[in-house]
Amino acid sequence: MKLSGLLARAAPDLPGVWGVARVDRHTDRLLRRVSTGDIAVLDQVDLDPGTAAALVAAKVAGVVNASPSISGRFPNLGPEILVRAGVALVDGAGPEVLRAVKDGARIRLHDGVVYAGDRELARGSAQSPESMAELMVQARSGLSILLEAFSSNTVEFMRRERHLLLDGVGVPDVAVPLRGRHVLVVAPGRHHAAELERLRHFVGEYQPIVIGVGAAADTVRGAGHPLALIVADPEDVSVDTLRCGAQLVVPTDPASHAGGLERVAGLGVPAVAFPASGNPEDLALLLADAHEAALVVAVGFQATLTEFLDRGRSGSNPSTFLTRLKMGGRVVDGAAVAALYRCRVSSGAVLLLVAAALVAVVASLAVSAAGDAVPALLTDVWQRVVSVVGRRFA
Repeated sequence: MKLSGLLARAAPDLPGVWGVARVDRHTDRLLRRVSTGDIAVLDQVDLDPGTAAALVAAKVAGVVNASPSISGRFPNLGPEILVRAGVALVDGAGPEVLRAVKDGARIRLHDGVVYAGDRELARGSAQSPESMAELMVQARSGLSILLEAFSSNTVEFMRRERHLLLDGVGVPDVAVPLRGRHVLVVAPGRHHAAELERLRHFVGEYQPIVIGVGAAADTVRGAGHPLALIVADPEDVSVDTLRCGAQLVVPTDPASHAGGLERVAGLGVPAVAFPASGNPEDLALLLADAHEAALVVAVGFQATLTEFLDRGRSGSNPSTFLTRLKMGGRVVDGAAVAALYRCRVSSGAVLLLVAAALVAVVASLAVSAAGDAVPALLTDVWQRVVSVVGRRFA
């Protein structure tokens, strides 16, 4: 029987949350496969808010994490997002859950246990708003320790990548001219799709060079914006997006120029290596900086201290901190641009302007035809229209 037929049947009279299991160690790849009612089975310590938001947006019924979704190192936001959205979360189920649960199988979650029917497959901790609140309190005590470790990592990263940060050594040449241009860098952070939508008028007017980072390249293409560059591991991006005509920049281990480049060799995708240990989103910023972009608008990047430290799959890498320092005022947060920018001439304003012009014409005709009787009324109408137009453009 086909899977759709199995799903159509009524669930057995057993308690818990039912769904089709989607199992993958590679979180970005898993996010592209989950859909409404699925149960995502993953392995990610300190579940980041970007992943959690993507799972909520996909309307999954539950999440099974082989690792602790909140380890206590710092108050990461991902698990709380899932629980508040009503998604069942089984935490710390152990690495064996990735083998015990078969991809595509129908499973259920109940009291922290993963079942296939009435057969137990794995056991973890069922999280609730109350348990999340307690874990967050405990995790906040670890924030100072994480900051100390972050300081040490920053010094080490600066020593290792100083030539890249200070002189741009290792930044690849690209076919897209960035010098003097506005550049929009879209990373797969929390709410990046909504933030990109709010920038639609800005993109339409200024026509910036668009760089998609990781899975956000699919978001950019889905929104109808032309992609010029993709900075990503090819596994994080759909084949259709890789083939859209954008040049691919693949972050690689500094000791090797292979890896991701080998995976796209047969796709006919123009690609270059970027040998550096920074996060892909930070490498995209450094790429724009080295090629002398006039202004860089960053979408989907961390905005608060907790988000900054909550790097999820990337770890609390100091590259973001140092990259922002290097670029200074040339990088602007996309949310700020969306809040400040307004389309200069909207269709409504144009209609009001046309109406005002028509009133002016009628008033002129009335003056010549009726002397001083009608113009007073028309003058009052005219002033009202001008006032409305003025407020519309203010």
